[in-house]
Amino acid sequence: MAFGTERKAVFTGTTVDQAVFDEGLRAHMLRVYNYMASGIALTGIIALLAVSSPALMNAIYSTPLQWVVMLAPLAFVLFLSFGLHRMSFFSAQAVFWMFSAAMGLSLSYIFLLYTGGSIARVFFITAGAFAGMSLFGYTTKKDISGWGSFLIMGLIGIIIAMVVNIWLASPAIHFAISVIGVLVFAGLTAYDTQNIKNEYAEHYDEETSGKLAISGALRLYLDFINLFIMLLHLFGNRD
Repeated sequence: MAFGTERKAVFTGTTVDQAVFDEGLRAHMLRVYNYMASGIALTGIIALLAVSSPALMNAIYSTPLQWVVMLAPLAFVLFLSFGLHRMSFFSAQAVFWMFSAAMGLSLSYIFLLYTGGSIARVFFITAGAFAGMSLFGYTTKKDISGWGSFLIMGLIGIIIAMVVNIWLASPAIHFAISVIGVLVFAGLTAYDTQNIKNEYAEHYDEETSGKLAISGALRLYLDFINLFIMLLHLFGNRD
């Protein structure tokens, strides 16, 4: 199964009523946002539950288990991204929820580094920035697909710089990574939103539409979480 990349306005040889198409598109995007928001909520709940258990936090971050916790979300992302077409909709949902829970464990460390008040403040800043960029991606008539190559290059640059800075531990590089990261993930939010919108097609069956919504939710979830982390690096108050 290959998901479409172009907006479909024709169905079985007849022109689809634009109002009906738009209604279906809005329902699809709402489904994507609901999955994304539910995933973020689950991540937050798991992170709070984890940090409320000193024994669990000690077991994770004082042992090699921390590497399992840190790498587990990446494993889920790769599994879901490359195996989605072979999964049932139910399996894709289950993997998405497991990924969100694993990300909660992985992000629980932020409560050890930053004050609760600054985490909450940055979360709402992130929500506002994400909403604005996603709305732009959804409503703009401009084709922003050309952003993709620049954003991917920026993302690769950020990853390389983060790896290098593990050894350099340079505050200046850390600051630059955070600033560039905000720009990259804000851009990716608009870019991914437009792509998700363009992928929608009236003729997809419920199984395919459901998996398409999971795929879109995963992309927006990652944009939101990474934007949040970059903003937290810039504006979070150390505990």
